[in-house]
Amino acid sequence: MKERVSKPVRVGLADKNPLIQAALKQLLSEDGRFQLVHVASSCEEFLKNVRQEPVDVGIIGWIIGPCDGRFILDRLNAQENPIRIIVYTGDESKMVPTQVMTHGGAAFVSKSEQPAILLETIAAVFAGRMVFPYIDVRTIYDNPLSTLTRREMEVLSDLAAGRTNKQIARELGVSLNTVKFHVRNLFQKLGVNSRSQAISMYLRS
Repeated sequence: MKERVSKPVRVGLADKNPLIQAALKQLLSEDGRFQLVHVASSCEEFLKNVRQEPVDVGIIGWIIGPCDGRFILDRLNAQENPIRIIVYTGDESKMVPTQVMTHGGAAFVSKSEQPAILLETIAAVFAGRMVFPYIDVRTIYDNPLSTLTRREMEVLSDLAAGRTNKQIARELGVSLNTVKFHVRNLFQKLGVNSRSQAISMYLRS
């Protein structure tokens, strides 16, 4: 049974594959419950799009290039009222749904599912629900990254993307000393001594 919505759900899309973009454009256009507002091929483009034209729900791939879904989730979740994100991916790793939940995603849908599953997931997320396959939640709390604050996660994702402290400060609109403070705190929480160690832990988590 279709989830009813009172008005079209405004959707933003980010996927590196033009074929997936075209397929989702067609899929969403055929269902009056949804309105596709913008499409992006990279993390930065998607984040720029949602800043300029907010949406209700975002659908993103997991590996978009040069970053991944964690980068988008961490940046959005540092905001006051982040949009709800569905990760739609062909990555079959059992760890991906856990990482999506850990980093604040609203839902996970495999590209191997029928298209109708994605449509119903969009409507369910818009209605305030989270949609995931079975996850052993103990694995979430075993992750050392779960001890970081939203801002620390945002800084760490920027470090993993190759940004310098100065670039992070400019991007976040804070002082260089504030960035250094966050970096020092996240190092202590993760038990590491360098940004390379922190990034390695981030990528493995």
